[in-house]
Amino acid sequence: MTKLSKEQAEDPNFRDHYMRQDGVARAVLLQDQDGNKLQVVLPGNCLLDVQRLMQLTGRQLQAVKPAEVERFLTSKKLDGIPAIPNISGLETIIDTRLTKADAILMDTGKSPHLLKVEADALQSMLSDNAQTLDIASPIEALETTPNKDDSEKNIFQAVTNFTQLRIKRRLEDTLELPPLPETAQKIIKLRVDPNADISDLSAIVETDPSLAAQVVSWASSPYYSAPGKIRSIHDAIVRVLGFDMVLNLALGIALSKTLTIPRTGPYGSPPYWKSAVYAAATMEGLVTAMPRQSRPGFGLAYLSGLLHNFGYLIIAEIFPPHYHQLVNAWESNPHVNQQIIEKHHLGVTRAELASWLMEVWNMPEEVVVALRHQNNPAYRGEHSVYANLMCLTQTLLSQRSIGNMPAEPIDRELLAALQLDENKLIETMENIMNSAEELENIAKSLGGGE
Repeated sequence: MTKLSKEQAEDPNFRDHYMRQDGVARAVLLQDQDGNKLQVVLPGNCLLDVQRLMQLTGRQLQAVKPAEVERFLTSKKLDGIPAIPNISGLETIIDTRLTKADAILMDTGKSPHLLKVEADALQSMLSDNAQTLDIASPIEALETTPNKDDSEKNIFQAVTNFTQLRIKRRLEDTLELPPLPETAQKIIKLRVDPNADISDLSAIVETDPSLAAQVVSWASSPYYSAPGKIRSIHDAIVRVLGFDMVLNLALGIALSKTLTIPRTGPYGSPPYWKSAVYAAATMEGLVTAMPRQSRPGFGLAYLSGLLHNFGYLIIAEIFPPHYHQLVNAWESNPHVNQQIIEKHHLGVTRAELASWLMEVWNMPEEVVVALRHQNNPAYRGEHSVYANLMCLTQTLLSQRSIGNMPAEPIDRELLAALQLDENKLIETMENIMNSAEELENIAKSLGGGE
């Protein structure tokens, strides 16, 4: 029996990261159309290919919902799904890679213990109630961060593969996405107008009653502690948010409303806006924590946070027949960054799609870069500070179970590049989490109050 140290076992970020290493086996709980549960055991450094598993078994399978998993774990007094075959009498499917290893460490489901199993011992564990199938794909092969040209090739290939359309010269014609909304077009023009003032911005926002109401609601939130009642967009700009903040807030909301967000479920409107609001607030907090001489623009950092998950909406719009398959794959692989799963299934990630569309819409290059490289802590190219802040933001939020990334430890080189330290991060995140109620209310207002 191998045992993590007390500190390692009690740190969920370390344990989650450790369980994604080579030589470690983890498990996921699935169920078929009749409700029969299935234990699937796979290497921690792989993702489960649910579609392939269904093809090989001839069964419709989906991940057991988190609430039901929690009830199962509670009834068995476990911390996680054990990777030991046939545990609790469940039918088991184990990936072939594990059977070829000399030895593996199995998650026992009881932290901090891992069970070391030699190859011969593993074979003896496999009963008539267990199958060995090739059902996992290595994560490493999908973790590359493409440059701009590679992203466009990936998008083009994914679209032609999934829609079976004839190849067209212009990718934007193939995607058939809506044009940049009129409100957003006006705001972008305003951004580059040196003579623009508060009255110009107020006039644009006020032409969209829903947008105006949300900006006023945002400014009225206890999060900003504004004295007195906010009565107009002009008031929100002058007394609370400022010109740059309102400009980017209005732009982010206008863009997000161009595509349909699923209304319910774990990937519906409420979690989308929660992730967006927390990311924007965290970006704002991290910029404030940086040395003054190194700070990037507050507004563009805030806008990058608000739009960081915009590619999710594009996937739902472009690939509707495959959306539910992706949801199933996401839920079956909670240990894997969802964008790696998208790369496996679609050949393109939400980050690539979002950055490409922002470029087509002539959005600021800083935002394009932030979205394209938001999962690459090593990126040091032009405007890297925005991408680096976005990457750190996602890590910090994932450690607090906000967003769709598995928890990861903080990249020390990334921290150094941003000239931030642990104390600054702690202070920033304490401020964010102390404002959780206010941020949740803002997110609910943006999501229609669900």
